[in-house]
Amino acid sequence: MNQPLARVTRVRREDGSAVVEFVVVVPMLMLMLLGIVQVGLALYVRSTLTAAAAEGARISAVAGGDRAVGERRTRAALASTLADGVVESVAVHAVRVRGVETVQVEVRARLPLVGLLGPSVLVARGHAMTEG
Repeated sequence: MNQPLARVTRVRREDGSAVVEFVVVVPMLMLMLLGIVQVGLALYVRSTLTAAAAEGARISAVAGGDRAVGERRTRAALASTLADGVVESVAVHAVRVRGVETVQVEVRARLPLVGLLGPSVLVARGHAMTEG
């Protein structure tokens, strides 16, 4: 006779445990989701910066090392893919790498943060050998 009574008591003690589990698990899942979004956003911004810097360096190198052409092309590529205010600076330099004249484009951009994780500024560089 005591066994059914023990079962009823045990079920009553577990009432509301789903709510507690929900309250504990949901914040952890939200943090994981925000972390995944942050990593994806950082990878997107980094690859966009790298592609734009490389394109600007190639255009500048083909134009005989004209820095203004490379900077304009880099800014145009970034303006079409990233939000306003993300790119902090674009710098074009003529550098020698192992005795070869090259163009280096350096792009600095602010990383739009979802959370407080990761770097706040990303730097990407593109290089191309000067032609002509």
